[in-house]
Amino acid sequence: MSEVKKIATRESYGNALVELGKEHEDVIVLDADLAAATKTGIFKKAFPDRHVDCGIAECNMMGIAAGLSTCGMVPFASTFAMFAAGRAYEQVRNSIGYPKLNVKIGATHAGISVGEDGATHQCLEDLALMREIPGMVVLNPSDDIEARACVKAAYEHQGPVYMRFGRLAAPVINDRPDYRFEIGKGVLLKEGCDVTLVATGLMVSEALEAAKQLENHGVSCEVINIHTIKPLDEALLLASAAKTKAVVTVEEHSVIGGLGSAVADTLSEQLPTRLLKIGVCDVFGESGPALELLHKYGLDAEGIATKVASFCR
Repeated sequence: MSEVKKIATRESYGNALVELGKEHEDVIVLDADLAAATKTGIFKKAFPDRHVDCGIAECNMMGIAAGLSTCGMVPFASTFAMFAAGRAYEQVRNSIGYPKLNVKIGATHAGISVGEDGATHQCLEDLALMREIPGMVVLNPSDDIEARACVKAAYEHQGPVYMRFGRLAAPVINDRPDYRFEIGKGVLLKEGCDVTLVATGLMVSEALEAAKQLENHGVSCEVINIHTIKPLDEALLLASAAKTKAVVTVEEHSVIGGLGSAVADTLSEQLPTRLLKIGVCDVFGESGPALELLHKYGLDAEGIATKVASFCR
């Protein structure tokens, strides 16, 4: 069997920006002295006149992006998730979200898979922070194909969008003719009858692998890819929950405020269902190799399968 192709979604972000730049002259990319890491340097090389390095001043960058959007440009403000959602939260909320400006935020290096950079750079709170801002669309693609589609969809959407990308190379799982990306619509990847696994971002491929492992132990898993945290695909979630009667959310994020909380809100209000949230449990990350950290925090396929098996007993 050939090896599965792996590409970091931050790389996909940079490549997708170039494709957008070729098609649309109103695309402008801002960065905060991290063009090599966020991969916006790819866009800078292709369109140097439409790339602005704002320096290590993320809050100022968001203000610049807000201003550019009022002049007919479509700015993509890019930096690490910790700085985009964390350091610049007030500017994103008040200068972009409150006036509903057409700014796109490309947040890379999210989650504990940032690895050796450690807890200060491993943003586990960004989905919670961004989904709380009224009108903010929150996207978390699972692979290269989805990340590219996500960037294009963000451009076409009128209003603020937060996009979450990872540092670690992720398996390409959406390479099929019928794949279609639509903001607010989840993707049913596998049907099952015992439990629904609702995953997002890097965790989608891990959830699929966990489902395979669980099948060998008699547990039939339905797997849903939720690339849009907000607006959430409630119809798909409720239909699956009604069938399996048990739901497990999987995210490389705190279990507080992210995908798990969004799913819990929907189920508790419309279809009370047994629910398990798998994520980082109210602790900070730590420095270490990305794959080892995912294993330690139970966010690899093995860890997910173990927790789901226990939940389904």
